[in-house]
Amino acid sequence: MLWKKFYLCEKFIEMENYKPKQTAKKSKVEEPMATYAVGSSIFNRFSIQDDYKLLKKAREGLKTDVFYSLADAIKMPEKTLASVINLSPRTISNYREQKKDLDPIYSEHLLKLINLYRFGKDIFGTLDEFTLWMNRPFWNSEDKPIDFISTSGGVDLIYEEVEKLAQGYPV
Repeated sequence: MLWKKFYLCEKFIEMENYKPKQTAKKSKVEEPMATYAVGSSIFNRFSIQDDYKLLKKAREGLKTDVFYSLADAIKMPEKTLASVINLSPRTISNYREQKKDLDPIYSEHLLKLINLYRFGKDIFGTLDEFTLWMNRPFWNSEDKPIDFISTSGGVDLIYEEVEKLAQGYPV
């Protein structure tokens, strides 16, 4: 019995000193992300699902470039997007010239819009399809989803409606 313990102890020492062989091959493909534009999208960079992290980021303030990138990504005129977040286009332009970050309230609104449009793109397949849905009246009303996004709570409401659509509920 003693020899078994010694043998097992010897094997344990061998296992402790075991190091895997270094091979030249790598098991994963390593290509530049820029080739496919992965990670460069406003939706990939600023989509924050955790409410705490979103609020923390909003309190830090966003650069005005985020505003312009979102307007470009969702093909919404800058003037329209500015009115959606309740700022004048001139104020945003001034912030950009002064290299000043947006105030937390506007940053939060932008981050929520980014989340909404990213989620809508995921559910509808393309931003164009989601934008089309946003501009159609609800099935039992004259109200359009786009009419509600001028407030943070409205963005939350539309996000919930898109979630219901994803689960198969009629909206």
